[in-house]
Amino acid sequence: MATSPSGIVRVGVAGVGHFGRIHALKAAASLRARLVGVYDLDAERARAVGWEAGVPPMDFAALLAASDAIVVSAPAEAHHDLAAAAIRAGRHVLIEKPIASTLAEAEDLAALAKAAGAVLQVGHLERFSAAHGAVAARMGRPLYIEAVRVAPFKIRGTDVSVILDLMIHDLDLVLALVDAPIAHVDAVGAAVASAHEDIANARVRFANGCVATITASRISLKTERRMRIFSQSGYLAVDFANRRLTAIGRGGGMPVPGMPEFSIEESSWEDHDALAAEQGAFFASILDGAPVLVDAEAGRRALEAALAVTTAMEHSRQEVSDSGLFVEQGENGGSGGL
Repeated sequence: MATSPSGIVRVGVAGVGHFGRIHALKAAASLRARLVGVYDLDAERARAVGWEAGVPPMDFAALLAASDAIVVSAPAEAHHDLAAAAIRAGRHVLIEKPIASTLAEAEDLAALAKAAGAVLQVGHLERFSAAHGAVAARMGRPLYIEAVRVAPFKIRGTDVSVILDLMIHDLDLVLALVDAPIAHVDAVGAAVASAHEDIANARVRFANGCVATITASRISLKTERRMRIFSQSGYLAVDFANRRLTAIGRGGGMPVPGMPEFSIEESSWEDHDALAAEQGAFFASILDGAPVLVDAEAGRRALEAALAVTTAMEHSRQEVSDSGLFVEQGENGGSGGL
């Protein structure tokens, strides 16, 4: 694989929309990397972000030639082709979530990276957040998980459903907490303001009996991110927006009225730059041989779960459509119901 003789990773960013621009600026500021260029189908966008980051816009072939590693931050349908071309050219790849559009594409990327000895990291950003670290440190084996992630509508991200846009973050977090395969998925959802589902709710049952209920919406009036985790050892409530953890269990803390064996403890965490941490982990895997925290298999599992939710949602939609409860509202409107 390509390696800069200076011990600095030469990085190119392919796709400089909202997230790609941030990737470019973070890479340009990194002490372990040197941003060499940016690529985007929108030439004007590439010029603007390149100017801001202090690098030239390039076509993709030139970007590959100048780089040791590529950050793929293009729309999801382009992930496989761009990442596969980079790996075949001997480059390491950090690919934004989802890893690809299909399981076959995800598996192909995993095989290519393994054969080439390339670092392939998937950009499930929440895994690098201070919040995830705080939750993972406090949680035993969960029995039930409830996750809610809702936000006001933004046109960005509507090239895919809310499942691949927002819910996949919580699917990945749940999969990281539950060490068991998925046994069954039930889901409902609807397109309201875009051509794809904007609201969704999924109930995921794992083979070990754990159940997770996950809600995602991108048409809410306010942003809300929270999670509740129940285990045999206690209960953990997480308010991501306000950086607050509330734990009930046996041990230290304030006594819980009426529950003499249990105590309640509230704590918080200090946020850090999760995207910089994500890139830092990628560079450490390349330069130091550090394990890839979110590898191709993790990306494939998250995609598989998201596609299972999509399939379950389609089945539910067909059921309510057959019953007459669900009525299509025309090509420019949403679906009008769950």
